[in-house]
Amino acid sequence: MKNLFRFSIFHKLLLTMLFVALVPLSVIWYVDYQGATAQISEGVSQRLSDTSDKLTAQVDSWVNMNLKAMRQNAAAPGVRSMDATQQKPILRSMLKEYSWSYLVFTIAPNGMNVGRSDDKPLIDYSDRIYVKQVLEGRPYGEQVLIGATSKRPALVLAVPIVAEDGPVTSGTVGVIAVASNLTEVSDIVTKNKIGQTGYAFLLESNGKVVAHQKDEYVSKMADFSKHPAFLARPREGKKQVIYDDGDRKVVAYVHSTQQGWVMVTQQDYDEAFLPIQEANRNALILLAATLIVVTLVAYFFSERLSTPIRRLTRVADEMSRGRVIPRLRETERRDEIGNLARAIDRMGTSIRLAMDRLTLKKTA
Repeated sequence: MKNLFRFSIFHKLLLTMLFVALVPLSVIWYVDYQGATAQISEGVSQRLSDTSDKLTAQVDSWVNMNLKAMRQNAAAPGVRSMDATQQKPILRSMLKEYSWSYLVFTIAPNGMNVGRSDDKPLIDYSDRIYVKQVLEGRPYGEQVLIGATSKRPALVLAVPIVAEDGPVTSGTVGVIAVASNLTEVSDIVTKNKIGQTGYAFLLESNGKVVAHQKDEYVSKMADFSKHPAFLARPREGKKQVIYDDGDRKVVAYVHSTQQGWVMVTQQDYDEAFLPIQEANRNALILLAATLIVVTLVAYFFSERLSTPIRRLTRVADEMSRGRVIPRLRETERRDEIGNLARAIDRMGTSIRLAMDRLTLKKTA
């Protein structure tokens, strides 16, 4: 049993050659794999981050453009007059100019409707969030709600109407508001595809869906307040998150807009990091093929080195028993084994001569 586990020179040579060949290859493979993983991960992160930045900037730009236009019109003397007759032409002009808007109206400090771009009866808006926000002194108010006509999410933006040369807090004489459908915002968000599985969606500050690939979520403003992306949202800026979305793993960027909305750009983890899996598989295939080739080469050379040594060992053992050995073929080699073979051959010749002299003495 002990002899079964004894390492011969063949095994030692084979293991040494495998070690010398495979250790550097393994190190190179590991370093290349880590480098490829880092590069691909950075690419995935950069792609999602850039998309998130672009979409968030477009949404912010759209909202800011509307707010700027509203502030300009709020400063018009006809609007500041808080007289419905003077306001109505301006409100209708705003409605015509901004095709995505379906209603422009003004509200007195008591919440009562003053002027409208349509001919519908005046109503009390005192309970509306956007009205309360402006009257509380905020620079603007906003609220996303389901449009009464479109039955889809609509955005109402409101800014204060300030008396000429009056401060916003004490000089506010009313509120001007614009109700807009979110088709343009929805197109900005939903028309962006990331690979085969990646897409973006937009949530209001309370987690309600503003824009999404699935229309059923949009039509009822589905509540995503418990969604992993919404729960991981940053107070400002953006952050990368990885979470389980149903039965699949997702990598995403969550970005807060200037209005406090939440932009989410996501892609299936398996698709996003597929190049890493392919790189790893290819590297393992290459490593396995190299292992086979190196093993065969190491076996071949180990056999070429160890076989002559084993044969010379047997020859030396036979000579030690007094047996005559024919000329060794290893003497033709021009390496250390050839030198050893020639030395053994000379030793064999010396032994034969000595045995011949001994035989002559006995016969004499």
